[in-house]
This record gives sequence, C-alpha cells and structure tokens, in this order.
Amino acid sequence: MEIRLNFTNIFCLVFFSILLFYGNGFAQNRVSTQIQGNLKCIFSNGVPNHQIGKFPTRGNPNAFRPQNLRYCFSLHPVKNLSTTTRARVVGVTLTGIPIRPSTAGWYDPSSPRGYSMNRNSDWNLEALTPNKKIFGLDDTNAHVDKRGLYHYHGFNKYLLKKNSSLIGYAADGFEIHYLKEKTSSWQLRKGLRKTPPYGTFDGSFKQDYQYVEASGGLDQCNGGLLNQKFVYFATKTFPFFPRCHWGNVTRDFLRP
Repeated sequence: MEIRLNFTNIFCLVFFSILLFYGNGFAQNRVSTQIQGNLKCIFSNGVPNHQIGKFPTRGNPNAFRPQNLRYCFSLHPVKNLSTTTRARVVGVTLTGIPIRPSTAGWYDPSSPRGYSMNRNSDWNLEALTPNKKIFGLDDTNAHVDKRGLYHYHGFNKYLLKKNSSLIGYAADGFEIHYLKEKTSSWQLRKGLRKTPPYGTFDGSFKQDYQYVEASGGLDQCNGGLLNQKFVYFATKTFPFFPRCHWGNVTRDFLRP
C-alpha cells in the first residue's frame, strides 16, 4: 500500500507528535548561558529537566507550554545596605526555570473560591505550607500559570547537579545554593490571627511567618556566607527561596 504525505498530513503528524511529547509530562530541557557586557544571561525553552505534573490538574486549570525565556543579571553583584522586594521572579535555576515562591492569591471571603487577587485582606496565600500544597503544585513543588509558564515555589532534588550546591542565580546576580544544613530564620508565629480568616498561624499565609533574627543560620532574604562569599540559599521551609534581595534587581525579573 502506498502512503503519500502531503503538507496537511505532515502538519498533522508534527502537531500530534508535539502533543504527545509535551502532554505526557516529558520534554527536553534546552538552556544556554551568555555573557553580555556586565550581565550574565540564561536563555531557556521553559522546559525543566524532569517529568512535570499532568496539567491541567485539580487546583490548576492551566496547561503547560514551552516558552522563550531570557533572564539577565549582574555578573558582579554588589550588596547594598538595604533590601528590595521589587522582583516578581526572585531567581532562575541553572536549568532556566523561573523561581516564584510567592502567589497572587489573597484571602477574599467574597470570592466563591475564598481567595482572589484583591489584596484588601492583607493575607497572602502560600502555595507550599507545612501541611499541604495548593494551586495544583506537582511533586517538584512547581506548577504553571495562565501562560503555561512552569515555575518553582519550592526546592526539589532535580535542581542539584553532581558535586555542587549551586542551583541558580537570584534576580540581583548573587548565587543561590542548597545545603541541607542551612536553615531559615523565618518562624511560624504563635497564637491566633486577629483578623479574618482567623484561626491558628499554620503557614497557610505569608503573614503567618515572622523573621526572628539568628533563630536560623540565614538573614531575612535567606542570605548567608559560603566560602567567605555572600550567597542566597534555598531551604525546605519558608521562605524556600530569597523573597527579598540585597543587590540591584534587573528588569528581566520585574515581570511575572
């Protein structure tokens, strides 16, 4: 039997191959690094180096899509006297995946879901809590947004390369490392919330935590020294990654 492939047939074959390739949670991570003047830039297709959850999933209606990502940061970061919280993306992994530990969800009793983007309550939801994960986080503490952009809310083992603690770079150019002995100085508050949603401080919201200086080994931005050099650390407890920065954040990290 003779099979003739025309343009339509070829298009369909390619299209369904892509669906199969990305739909089953597997794809090839493509990442490159370039030096551009005083900046170091990481480019990627937004595909991680591991299997992802099957999105859409419960708690997350969005589908994964490959991206065209560029994150440039200072080659020679300088530690300022004060911190900044300007960055929407706090860092990027060596595999080219953005790090966004915070969420856009705020407690909102008027919403059918119980939360919205309305910040009036002053209670910002956490995707990764001591008791559970929400917003459809997968096994690697990540999910996708409305654009299909895959991003991390917490640490996972696939971020580590053999014989190295370096997992990525922060928005100001300082390195991000993971060492299990490094612990955060952020602690759960004790007692009860005095405003809605009330209840015990259980880590469901960012405001359930407070920085207690020297209670762990890191500063308020999860920063500390490694071999006499200032770096940030990923931790398995809140804040998981740096949520503030001591250096100057570049514009690539200001957009979500």
